[in-house]
Formats: sequence, C-alpha cells, structure tokens
Amino acid sequence: MSLPILLLLLGCTYIVIFGGLSLMRREGLSLRFAIEAVGLTLIASALSALTAISIQPVIFFILLYVITMRVRLLSDVGTLFAKRANFAAADRLYDLALHLWPDAAGKLIVKINQATALLQRNQLDQAIALLNEVLAAAKEGYLSIKYESATYYNLGVAYQRQGLEAQAVKAFNAVLDTWPSSIYARNASQALQHRRQKK
Repeated sequence: MSLPILLLLLGCTYIVIFGGLSLMRREGLSLRFAIEAVGLTLIASALSALTAISIQPVIFFILLYVITMRVRLLSDVGTLFAKRANFAAADRLYDLALHLWPDAAGKLIVKINQATALLQRNQLDQAIALLNEVLAAAKEGYLSIKYESATYYNLGVAYQRQGLEAQAVKAFNAVLDTWPSSIYARNASQALQHRRQKK
C-alpha cells in the first residue's frame, strides 16, 4: 500500500474513532475537529504523493492527535500545575487553550478546570459564576456526563464552603442524578451523608 493511501486511511480512521468517542460522550460532533483532521490528512497525503517528503504514519498520527486535541492537552497540563498550587502557570495554560480556537466542548472543559482552580484558591464567587456558566452552556449538548457531574460536584463544594446549604444539597443531588456510578457521585453522597449526621 502506498504511503499517501496509508495516511488517508489513518486520518479517516482517526476521525471516525475520535468523532465516535465524542458522540458516545454526549459532546456531539465537532465541525472544527473534523475540518482540522481532514485538512491535516489531505495535506500530509498530498505532500507524500507530490513531493519527496516521506511522513511516517506514527509521526503523522502523533501530530494529528496533538494538533486536534491541543485545547484538552493544554487544559490537562494546566490542571497538573493547579494541583501543585502553581496557579500562575495554570492560568497561562488555560488562557492559551482558550486562544487556540477551541470547539464548544473544549471551551467548556477549560472553563471547568479554571473554576476548579478558583475553588482551590477559595475564590468561591468567581468559581460559582463560572460553573453556572458552564452548566447553562451544557444544555446545548456539548458536555459529557463526566464533566457535567464534575461541574455539579464542584458547584456543591463551592456552595457548601459559602454556607449555602440548600444550593449545595441541590448541586450534590444533581451529581447523583447525572451519573450515579461516578466518583463524583460517591463524593457527593458522602457530603450529603456528612451533612445529615451533623443535624
């Protein structure tokens, strides 16, 4: 099989698999992801067919992944910095991710991570505002149940720290309704149980 055809097949397989995963996660199909992946695949195949440039399939796959998943990768690295309390570096990475043309799901994921970092810094009002913004946008269908559960859980924690018990209970119950078998649901259930024991 010729290299240009192999690159085309690899690119198409990548699009089908990662596009399918987005559908399975309830994030919808990202037009931006599809355009970028198709464009990169066509460029790599054309370069390989029309020039002496030989692009190795493994290198092509890595480039395709890094370029199309850049927003999520930067968000994940930002979260690693936030967990180490290096919030300045985390904020820079989140800002960079938001400036690299994220799709709708990617933008919401970055905002969830930003809100979690705000929660870690005890900036509760800003965290609550950002989490509520994410939940409002999630109604358009760009957020997986994993991230929706995480958003409700973090919102519950923020409300609880503010002493807004009714809102916290509502958010924790929303976690249980969204994804009952998740780690967020277990944590929310523990928070609710702890609250009942304090009464």
